[in-house]
Amino acid sequence: MTELLLTLHVLAGLLFIGPVTVATSLFPRYVRERNLAAALLLNRVSRVYALMSVTVPVFGLALALRTDVLTEAWLLASLVLTVVAAVVLGLLVVPGQKRLLAGLRDDTTDPKAVRMAAMPAGIFALLWVVVAVLMVLRPGA
Repeated sequence: MTELLLTLHVLAGLLFIGPVTVATSLFPRYVRERNLAAALLLNRVSRVYALMSVTVPVFGLALALRTDVLTEAWLLASLVLTVVAAVVLGLLVVPGQKRLLAGLRDDTTDPKAVRMAAMPAGIFALLWVVVAVLMVLRPGA
């Protein structure tokens, strides 16, 4: 059962968090290029894969309970960073994309707003890099 949970946890991370990270990172580029079709697609990927990525911490928590590491510092730090990443995605990245899409549709997109949209996407990606490093290195374990 442990191997199955680990496999599901890793696969969910690769299949769901990877694409949402790439989509959020590419989105500002296509808004700058005024490519509405690409921006709409990347926004949809961001929204759908964000929901699907909830499975990553679910499998991770099940695995942590199974392997009795729920109180390890590296895991607790990873959980906190996962919550922060979810908040950044849900409260900054996706709503920012929605605002930029509205501006793109009516041709009122502010170039400064487009540049600023890249920052939360980068923070989101950086948080996942740190979580991945913690999962692999397991400092203190």
